[in-house]
Amino acid sequence: MSLQVNFVTRENVLLVRLAGELDHHEASRLREAWQEQLQSNNVGHVIVNLEKLNFMDSSGLGVLLGRYKEIQTTGGEMVICSISPEVKRLFDLSGMFKIVKLVDNEDFALQLLGVAS
Repeated sequence: MSLQVNFVTRENVLLVRLAGELDHHEASRLREAWQEQLQSNNVGHVIVNLEKLNFMDSSGLGVLLGRYKEIQTTGGEMVICSISPEVKRLFDLSGMFKIVKLVDNEDFALQLLGVAS
């Protein structure tokens, strides 16, 4: 199964919805598409919805960490939501949740960032 990516902008928040598998084959494609979204839209914050992502390897973590650093340099925030247990384990092992917030769902993440759902 490959990776499906859906980008939606709500006010100044970029919603990134990932489904399928994010491995080293898909990581560079995602990185390029995501950077294009950050540059072409007026994005202040990012919400990454991982509800339908059933596999991620370290290259996927690298993509997320890189975009986190990009959005942080502009004073923005990244929030992860709706994570599957398999992917959450990788995040826990990597220590990613020490720097990126995890919330239960997209609506809560939007409220946290000041966007009415």
